[in-house]
Amino acid sequence: MLIFFHSQFPISKRSEGSRFAKMPKAAADAKLLIQSLTKAYAATPTNLKIIDLYVLFAVATALVQVVYMGIVGSFPFNSFLSGVLSCIGTAVLAVCLRIQVNKDNKEFKDLPPERAFADFVLCNLVLHLVIMNFLG
Repeated sequence: MLIFFHSQFPISKRSEGSRFAKMPKAAADAKLLIQSLTKAYAATPTNLKIIDLYVLFAVATALVQVVYMGIVGSFPFNSFLSGVLSCIGTAVLAVCLRIQVNKDNKEFKDLPPERAFADFVLCNLVLHLVIMNFLG
């Protein structure tokens, strides 16, 4: 089977060398991409960066809970689900807040940031009431 494969697709030293010659270009492209993303994110307003940190914290807390459940176990499974769904739900609501507060978003241009924050707080209240009800 291996001989058949080599006879159909011979590998020459030149093609193998050209494959490795492309590696630094890909690394350079990745470095250029990271630099451009960093430069673009530096222009992001501070309030959006704070919301991004909140989303990151909520997702990290959910991951910590999943890892803890994997190590220790999930005896009260509804408690585990409540904790993880609370973190993920809060992160989703924070992403919605970020979309509404972003000045570059033309869709929510007429919506004041105070109204968006009030919606975020109200939806979080409803989410956590449902989570508390699920706990029992």
